[in-house]
Amino acid sequence: MICALGAAVCFGTASVLQAVAARAAAEPGSDAGVDPALLLRALRQWRYVAGLALDGCGFVLQIIALRSLPIYAVGAALAASLAVTAVVAARLLGVRLSGVEWSAVGVVCAGLGMLGPASGGEGHGTGSAALAWSMLGIALGILLIGAAAGRLPEQPRALVLGLGAGCGFGVVEVTVRLIDDVSPAALLADPAAYALLLGGGSAFLLLTSALQRGSVTTATAGMVLGETIGPALVGVVWLGDRTREGLEWVAVTGFVVAVAGALALARFGEAPADVRGPADDTAERNHCEK
Repeated sequence: MICALGAAVCFGTASVLQAVAARAAAEPGSDAGVDPALLLRALRQWRYVAGLALDGCGFVLQIIALRSLPIYAVGAALAASLAVTAVVAARLLGVRLSGVEWSAVGVVCAGLGMLGPASGGEGHGTGSAALAWSMLGIALGILLIGAAAGRLPEQPRALVLGLGAGCGFGVVEVTVRLIDDVSPAALLADPAAYALLLGGGSAFLLLTSALQRGSVTTATAGMVLGETIGPALVGVVWLGDRTREGLEWVAVTGFVVAVAGALALARFGEAPADVRGPADDTAERNHCEK
């Protein structure tokens, strides 16, 4: 569970660092909706590079966690990265959290506090070849759904794209458990390996589109639902994930509470990059004084 929580901290902190870097890299007075050079300028910011490094560390920790914990526990912990983003954004960006949002952070922590002790070990099921091929089919379907969702009105489009992105991340969670042999020859013949790559790539593509072209809150809510509920069911039904004996109700309650708290923090799915923090206000005052 420590690795899963570590991954959540990495992902949540990376979102804020990248948002700060993107704001610093923006051209003064620019009102362009899409700036192709923004990424190149952001890569010159140490915060953006640090965010990418944290994303890499988070992914490694996620894989380690998925190899030793039930999928439902890891999924709930990763959803908690929104709580990390909210707290770090309040510190670094000067974002003001409402009382409800601070309560949601506490709810997420309470849910994880229930889920951790109640979770059993990783299920011993290895999954069938049919499950691996099904994951590949789902990953392909996510791309098709994403293409079709682009024609929808803004609100349903953001929800569908976010849900599709969550399903893509869910495919990654499941396929990590399905891959046993990591030798090059085995990976080339394993449909789960292709599903992992396609699912992860599709998820990032759909999530980026959702955040650029619709409501961040709606897209993130869809993503949280997609990456937690479906993979958790696959882990329990097909991969043998279980709870500690007699603590089933505690695990289920903790899972629901943690996911509900994350949904309440969905607006932090993309750390607010246009909020002026204390450092910005101080710099402006010094400039005016000069």
